[in-house]
Amino acid sequence: MAGQWQTDVLGEPFEQFTLDLGLDEEDGPLAASLVRLLPNPVVAVLQPLRDVDVLYVHGWSDFFFQAELARFWTGLGARFHALDLRRYGRSLRAGNSPGYIDALDDYDVDIEAALTVMGQGTDAAPRRRLVLVGHSTGGLTLTLWAARHPGRASAVVLNSPWLEFQFGAVGRQAIAPLVNARARFDPRGNQPAVDLGFYTRALTELGVLPLAVDHPDWRPERGFPTRPAWLAAILDGHRRIAAGVDVGCPALVLLSSRSTPPLAWNEAMTTSDSVLVVDDIAKSATRIGRLVTIARIPDAVHDVFLSGPAARAEAYRVLRRWVVDAVGRGIRPLV
Repeated sequence: MAGQWQTDVLGEPFEQFTLDLGLDEEDGPLAASLVRLLPNPVVAVLQPLRDVDVLYVHGWSDFFFQAELARFWTGLGARFHALDLRRYGRSLRAGNSPGYIDALDDYDVDIEAALTVMGQGTDAAPRRRLVLVGHSTGGLTLTLWAARHPGRASAVVLNSPWLEFQFGAVGRQAIAPLVNARARFDPRGNQPAVDLGFYTRALTELGVLPLAVDHPDWRPERGFPTRPAWLAAILDGHRRIAAGVDVGCPALVLLSSRSTPPLAWNEAMTTSDSVLVVDDIAKSATRIGRLVTIARIPDAVHDVFLSGPAARAEAYRVLRRWVVDAVGRGIRPLV
């Protein structure tokens, strides 16, 4: 793929590569963006993940800025890559409808473009193993991708993945026909705001938001506007998870130990998940594969790696122990 690496907005040594998707829709041309951080080659050769490539995908109304997470992986010898999907973050172009998609499988184009640049494309014979890391909506997207592409990933790590609707399976089944009907006739129509800004407030109080990245449109306080077709795509993803999928490799699911309903501001939101119902996500996680580890992190927020110091340290401790055991010792895909 033509193009070149340039210094990323996070600054050196982070680099960015623009992925031309060759798509031009009614809201303009679409691109994706790949960010990478490479390990010190002298140190990496002694690390347990020296033959691993990591691909991270962000959540809704988000982009990649978690430098600490990237350094965790490179510290274990892995090559770290993060994908800002079309209409998100670095990939958001003038006129684009932020975050819009009408089928989660359409992200296959973005993911495959990223993997090709990483040397993990379908035409390559990768000598390195692939670990997928997804947060929230990115976790849902990567779970479905891995299930449709068995054998490509050696492990999947999901950080509070959005595997089920907030009103549960019954609520999802009740609203799906109405959402699907509107998606057919008014796919990009307006919907009531669902994000009241409490999660952003919690992260602000924790002091973990990227102050150095001056792009407020990449991560607005109350999230992107939602559209009927986008919601229909999400509900369809939840339906497929509920029916059962198989990512074909070991999977780790990291979740907070509890949720706080996002109805009014509560200080508990700085020590709990105020976005998802984590008990429902834990139940849904049992349907994504044959070897799934579910880790509940006390006092974690929705992005467990943006939690307060104690919870964040515990999340990294659990991740390190799991990934060194499941990946560092050479466990291969379950296909």
